[in-house]
Amino acid sequence: MRTLVVIHSLKMGGMERVAVNLADAFADEGHESHLLSCRNRPNDLSPANPSVHLHHFDQFQALMKSVIGIPVFLLSRLVLGVLLPKSHFMWVGWLSGWLLKRHIRSLEQRFGRFDRIVFRGLGTFKYFWSFRDDRNVYVLENVIHYDRPLWQKKLEWKLVFHNRHLACVSSGVLASAREAFDKGDIAPKSLRVITNPCPVERISALARENDPDILEEPYILNVARLVPQKGQELLLEAFSKARIPHQLVIVGEGRLLSELQKKAVDLGIADRVVFAGKLANPYPWMKHADLFVLASEYEGLGIVLTEALACGTPILSVESRGGVTDVFRGDLEKYLTPRTAEGLARGLESVAAMLPVEVKPDWLEAFSSKVVVEAFLSQP
Repeated sequence: MRTLVVIHSLKMGGMERVAVNLADAFADEGHESHLLSCRNRPNDLSPANPSVHLHHFDQFQALMKSVIGIPVFLLSRLVLGVLLPKSHFMWVGWLSGWLLKRHIRSLEQRFGRFDRIVFRGLGTFKYFWSFRDDRNVYVLENVIHYDRPLWQKKLEWKLVFHNRHLACVSSGVLASAREAFDKGDIAPKSLRVITNPCPVERISALARENDPDILEEPYILNVARLVPQKGQELLLEAFSKARIPHQLVIVGEGRLLSELQKKAVDLGIADRVVFAGKLANPYPWMKHADLFVLASEYEGLGIVLTEALACGTPILSVESRGGVTDVFRGDLEKYLTPRTAEGLARGLESVAAMLPVEVKPDWLEAFSSKVVVEAFLSQP
């Protein structure tokens, strides 16, 4: 079959990595795979499979070059977006959706008709909401947030979700979507769970690369943006309470860096915590860690958990909203802890006492390319 994955950009991020992984998965399973990035900027990511066709569509440039794009954009930014905050996508989305549809048609004139078009992430398909096609599958990457008055959210949900084929990356995201759709009287065409693929062989190969900066001392690892959602403050508190001989390495960048560094000083653990910054290839750090730990408030699925398992590293997580429980099934259930500093500290001590922990291949079976691709290509 001929498939197209559409993503807002190819910057370094979890959602973007999953979009690239999905395009690779389609190609790995023998399909003609295409990947379309809707922002023309220097890309951090690219497909690993050389047979994937990579395309670029500059959404903003296309909007500005259209006959009515500039007045629509200015009207939205200066008037409508002021009267109704965070509504910019509503006003430009009807035109951007038509422009994207026209661009996809031009691709089909070159390569043939796409059998399945997959939109990854709410930020991607919000700005193209007017483009409707029964081949489209829209992937919800995270739990639904109520960041505006309910009446405004209902309007957004009506434009973005109603009468569409939707796929949720986890059972937790599915439950969140059903709750929101009940409140908003939204009826999707279909609603199901399709998880994210984990390219085990590619991650394993990247994990074998040499990184001279990796610590020689035993350490536990967290890889995430330094934002409140990811829970590094809680992790630092738990680490200060846990009686374990490890260092803590936090890989990532974000606005909380200085606050977290001060927190480590205040807790008296600054000499045991390493803020490694953003790494293009974090997998060698995952491979050499004794344990990967997640402390997020919520996660759509938690791609870093499956990536750590692909590196052969055991995982530990707090019980958070969303999809982490879809990873922690069977033997892994005992590696979930309460989302408190005391609970996470006990979890760290418990796993440290069990090390080394063997990572079993069947823990990743549900995230194989074959399983995920078949789900996307099956009838909703």
